[in-house]
Amino acid sequence: MPRRGSPGLATSGAFADKVWPVTSTERSWWRDAVVYQIYPRSFADSNNDGTGDVRGMIDKLDHLTTLGVNAVWISPWYPSPMADGGYDVSDYCDIDPSFGTLADADEFLAAAHERGIRVLIDLVPNHCSIEHPVFQAALAAGPGSPERELFHFRDGSGPDGSVPPNNWGSLFGGSAWQRVVGAEGPEQYYLHMFAPEQPDWNWANPRVAEMFDDVIRFWFDRGVDGLRVDVADGLAKHPDMPDTPIDPATGLGIAYYYQGSPLWNQPELDAIQRHWRSIAEEYSGRHLGERIFVCEANVRELDALMRFVDEGRMHTTFNFDALLCEWTAATLRAVIDRNLIAHASVGAPTTWVLGNHDTTRVATRYGKPETGRPYTLDGGDPAWRARFGDYFYPQPTDIELGRRRARAAALLELALPGPAYIYQGEELGLPEVEDLPDEARQDPSFFRTGGRIKGRDGCRVPLPWSGTTAPYGFGVDATPWLPQPPIWAGLSAAAQDTDPDSTLSLYRRALAIRAGHPALGDGTLAWDEDHPPAVLHFTREPGFGCLVNLSEAPVALPAGAELLLSSGPLDGGLVPPDTTVWLSRWS
Repeated sequence: MPRRGSPGLATSGAFADKVWPVTSTERSWWRDAVVYQIYPRSFADSNNDGTGDVRGMIDKLDHLTTLGVNAVWISPWYPSPMADGGYDVSDYCDIDPSFGTLADADEFLAAAHERGIRVLIDLVPNHCSIEHPVFQAALAAGPGSPERELFHFRDGSGPDGSVPPNNWGSLFGGSAWQRVVGAEGPEQYYLHMFAPEQPDWNWANPRVAEMFDDVIRFWFDRGVDGLRVDVADGLAKHPDMPDTPIDPATGLGIAYYYQGSPLWNQPELDAIQRHWRSIAEEYSGRHLGERIFVCEANVRELDALMRFVDEGRMHTTFNFDALLCEWTAATLRAVIDRNLIAHASVGAPTTWVLGNHDTTRVATRYGKPETGRPYTLDGGDPAWRARFGDYFYPQPTDIELGRRRARAAALLELALPGPAYIYQGEELGLPEVEDLPDEARQDPSFFRTGGRIKGRDGCRVPLPWSGTTAPYGFGVDATPWLPQPPIWAGLSAAAQDTDPDSTLSLYRRALAIRAGHPALGDGTLAWDEDHPPAVLHFTREPGFGCLVNLSEAPVALPAGAELLLSSGPLDGGLVPPDTTVWLSRWS
């Protein structure tokens, strides 16, 4: 019988003084939800123009219903020049014409809600598009104008103002400052932490906050159930805008997060998020359905990240430790323990995510010699950051190994306490498309680094729905906006639909069990320590167990266990390496 009284945690470390476990008794839908991320350009093309659209999303809702998810998160569907895949927004209160219309969006919301599927959409408050009318007005108004105070315009230094205001680098490569060239020649610079086509809003200006209040209410009034806040940790900048330490890889100031950075996790974020939460509470108080905020933040210190889900701030925040961690028992155990303890200390559920539109697909990442970042209970390896940019592509991929591990990881994720996210195509076991031709790539990081960083296009290739040749049911016969590989034929939803051993069938069975099992969803777990160190086994009440074999040899099932589900075939009753099993009834 597994020992249920002890979580098996180390007695020292950053969270040794936390109480285990502390959970909220609130059973809000977002504490248990399985959320499916839709990247609209690549989901389904209804009008055969090579680009996914909202009507395609409507057409495929039955796929999501059969899959068994509770909610969807839609990456930006706003009007955009697509300099950064829709994250350069030119109008926050409309739908991009290539995706459809507001009427289509309303129909999608209604159709999803009829199926019991809640809808989250992206809010992109850190930056907009250079084509946004407010930014165009700022360019026209000139230096010193109220319009420019809505953004971060600064004079350059040096005799002719040709030196940027500070040394900050862009996350997409190059300087974070772009100089404006007006009718009379070069003048001020504006800040863009991402692409030059994405100027950062100045959240120190109350008019920016007021504008986004209107945006939030616009979508909540239309029935959107929640907002995933892009770059939630970057809205406020230190008012002095000091230089940052030099990044040896770029020669510019460090753009990514570090403790004390003037770019990330500034104290002003607290007031911004508490105000947003008050808006969400207004809707709940009017019995219009609970509205929520999901935080995307890359703050490394877990205690600091937990401030984002303090009472009265955001509802949940993504757990990027799980997305980045290596496939080893020690690291997975550390990531699970440290996140459950930290989130429980503030009464928030831990949000589990394996992949998204910004990261190498799980089946490929787990097929690499280096599968991710090592962690201990105290945190991740600080030196690993230097390897982050180049380890995905140069290394060979064993896709069969990667997919076997991805299936095992999916069952582990769905067995853990709290909500879980599925990026479109994970349910099909899709790999990263690593051999896209350079001429097809569109990610700005590829161009701004001279191709040194391949970028994120490989995880955004349009989905295969049916058929044996491109576009594999994504559209009818139009060429998709990114080319699909021949391997898609055997991985389409239709090809996997009736195969009981397919990844799609595995996800459907797992989500059906999760929906009906009283032990799964929000709650707690207890570790069973009666296994080798490379085997993870935990139980959840009532009557559920999850065992993950990360060793190099098969292991026996716990005595008296009854098998509910396995990520792969068993070996004569033994659990093979890189396999997860769900269990009930053990003695």
